[in-house]
Amino acid sequence: MPAEPDDEIRDPALRRAIAELRRPVSLDADVERRALARIRAAGSPVRRPVRLVWLGGTLAAGIAFLLLARSPEPTPPPTASTTRPVLLRLAAPASRVAVVGDFNDWDPAATPLRRTDDGVTWTVELHLKPGRYHYTFLIDGRRWSGDPAGARAVESDFGAPVSVLTVS
Repeated sequence: MPAEPDDEIRDPALRRAIAELRRPVSLDADVERRALARIRAAGSPVRRPVRLVWLGGTLAAGIAFLLLARSPEPTPPPTASTTRPVLLRLAAPASRVAVVGDFNDWDPAATPLRRTDDGVTWTVELHLKPGRYHYTFLIDGRRWSGDPAGARAVESDFGAPVSVLTVS
């Protein structure tokens, strides 16, 4: 894959890294002098190749420090173009309800629903990218339930009722 010209790079973090790498780096002469004095005091012969390696390492460490020390720009919240809010609702007498699906790797702990004030209805708002998702509800950690308001999947790999959600 050919490299993109710098003016076409869209990733903001990568653009910041490139700009940082292009900035001139000034080395502190006092730091270099003290480091070389310590090397000499330890009895290590100082030759030009060692000094160049040390300077290159210092330069690389300085660039890495500058990149890591800069506070990252805050990640903007998902926009309507990347994700869509989806409200899932289930009426069921239960002490806990979760939704599991391919949007959360079928993890029963990943997406719990909240009980509404009526004590029987459970809801959760998901933010999903456009696509097609399979999911089901897990009631009290034991009982599977499809979404009564959702379309049923034609097949289920594990015998549990699975619903299909299409986000556009």
